[in-house]
Amino acid sequence: MAQTIKRNAKGVRRAAAARGNARRVSKAKARTGSFIDALMRWLPFTEDQLHRAFLAIILAGGVALAWFVANLAGVPAMANRQLASLAADAGFEVRRVEVRGVERMNELKVYERVLGERERAMPLVDIAAVREDLLQLSWVKDARVSRQLPDSLVIDIVERTPHAVLRKPDRLVLIDETGHELEPISSTDAKGQLILEGPGASQQVAALDRLLDAAPALRPQVSSAEWIGNRRWNLTFKTGQMLALPQGEQKSAMALVSFARIDGVNRLLGGKVATFDMRAPERIYMRIPGRAEAQMLDAKGKE
Repeated sequence: MAQTIKRNAKGVRRAAAARGNARRVSKAKARTGSFIDALMRWLPFTEDQLHRAFLAIILAGGVALAWFVANLAGVPAMANRQLASLAADAGFEVRRVEVRGVERMNELKVYERVLGERERAMPLVDIAAVREDLLQLSWVKDARVSRQLPDSLVIDIVERTPHAVLRKPDRLVLIDETGHELEPISSTDAKGQLILEGPGASQQVAALDRLLDAAPALRPQVSSAEWIGNRRWNLTFKTGQMLALPQGEQKSAMALVSFARIDGVNRLLGGKVATFDMRAPERIYMRIPGRAEAQMLDAKGKE
């Protein structure tokens, strides 16, 4: 009788493949282990030290996460308020404000900006914010705010220096050397000061200073300066006489120096001439009030 024998070829192949995979895994583990061992031998750390380092990194991450959550919950702000309250109870709060460096401006305006800090705990005083608030005052060029423990704020003010008076359509305004407006001024208080006028004159203060420096002998005699057409100056002297200068910084300076030289020889200022016009190159035109009328009358009389 014939007997049929079934061969499980598929099972044999699976078993062989499994044994092959096992051998490859064992070899890979051996290689990995040898690589890690070699790396550990190369690094200047022991395995125990590495474990501690990883633990420290994990703990630091946990602390950072806790701090982030605490910030979201407002815990540091509450702690700061509590600390400020304790400081105030211990006498560390603003009870006195000392202002230094004020000579011309109204000192009360400084106190008005700072009095809001009175009875505030010292740790809660925002020094930078107080300084920025003071810099908004027209007279303040710079300011320094400092704590003087236990209970004082010290304000050091650097004032702007008055330089001239700007004539506006409706008022007179005191300005500094940069043209920065300080405060309105009365016509009485403006007497004796250099008066500027004309559209854009406040932006030309430095240019006018350079012009007047070209003829220092004339500078004290100039009472006002008018910026004409955003291009040139008319100078009025204390004698009431007016000098029209040409356009251009260099040309106007040369004309003013020439006028000073002629005045030194012929004494133009204080004479009969009302207007000097030096806008034409190398020429000076002079106008004497009433002279034209007198010449007309004289001509008629001769007829």
